[in-house]
Amino acid sequence: MTEQRHAALGIHGSAADGSHEHHAPHRGPILQRAKWTGAIVIGLLLAGAVVTMVMRSVHAHALDKATGELSTQFVTTVNASTSTSAEPLTLPGTLQGIIESPIYARASGYVLRWKVDIGARVNKGDVLAEIDTPEVDQQLSQAVAARQQAASSLELAKSSAERWEALRKKDAVTAQELNERSSAYTQAVANLAAADANVRRLQKTEEFKRVVAPFSGVITSRTVDVGDLIDAGNGGAGRALFRLAQVDPLRVYVYVPQAYAQRIKAGDSVTVTQAELAGKEFKGTVARTAGAIDAATRTLQLEINLPNHDNALLAGAYVQVELPISGSSNALLIPQNVVLFRAEGTRVATVGADGKVQLKTVMLGHDLGNKLEVLSGITVADKLVVNPADSLADGDKVAVQQPKQPATGAGAMQKAAP
Repeated sequence: MTEQRHAALGIHGSAADGSHEHHAPHRGPILQRAKWTGAIVIGLLLAGAVVTMVMRSVHAHALDKATGELSTQFVTTVNASTSTSAEPLTLPGTLQGIIESPIYARASGYVLRWKVDIGARVNKGDVLAEIDTPEVDQQLSQAVAARQQAASSLELAKSSAERWEALRKKDAVTAQELNERSSAYTQAVANLAAADANVRRLQKTEEFKRVVAPFSGVITSRTVDVGDLIDAGNGGAGRALFRLAQVDPLRVYVYVPQAYAQRIKAGDSVTVTQAELAGKEFKGTVARTAGAIDAATRTLQLEINLPNHDNALLAGAYVQVELPISGSSNALLIPQNVVLFRAEGTRVATVGADGKVQLKTVMLGHDLGNKLEVLSGITVADKLVVNPADSLADGDKVAVQQPKQPATGAGAMQKAAP
């Protein structure tokens, strides 16, 4: 192959001849460039690794911070307060007439007529109903006839005794015969007295044919009608003819918890309200107390007298009785939304200086609506968690978050301005 051919093919002539004299100078720059290229690639890889490690560390720190923030429980706390004034005690009650009585018949018979119905106001002695008593009428007639017989026997026994006494003075009869006639006379006197008593009894029974009101009041129930068979005496509540109630004044029975029993006394003024009579208050007075705590309910029974001159209140109505509580109380007041009801008892969650939760068992007093009385278990220095979670437990770490104070004054006006 000629040099021209080699030149056309781009092959150096000396290389074609197998000569290596000029080969080394051409490889040196190539190796040098390869070394620099490798170093740059390794540097880039190392830099990427460093950047990756730094980014991972930054991300791990951010994740730990976010996880810590998310796992931290933020709570709001309040402190219990003392009662500066005696809080009134409100208890439920039911109005009753000062006198309430079922009216029964004292004579057996049939209802001839009734003269009053429910809601009627009657005075003492007014006739409520009349009863037809044919059996009693016949018994009275028989008793009157028996009384006449007894009176006739008495007359005969008296004349015989007087005659025998005169004969005894003449010694015409024996003392035994005189004693017999005297005894017969005494017996006749007793028989007449018994007949008189029986007549008076039946006459009184006849008077019971007219059922009258034993006191002034209102008829609250009527359970008989014309023609009903009536049995004499108290046959039970279902056999009562009428029910009569005196509704001025009314009375209310309430049951005060033992914690307040010593702070209420007879003569205290009370306020009675009824939900259906909004805005109206009725003043009453504690008439008397039971004087002893009921062992079953641990309450003290009170009787309250309530004037009802205008008949605005109805017997049987459900009312709320507000009692003044005299004297000082050691109870603390807490909001209702700090209480936890657990199987272990009623508890509140407190936060200590180290930020850890401690659950304390408390004894509650009276429910005052938006607040509760606490008789024991906490102090005014305890920080109570508001709206504690059901999962909150002893030793939990929490962060106390101060409630936001509403803006006031000029700052609030500037924020409100557009």
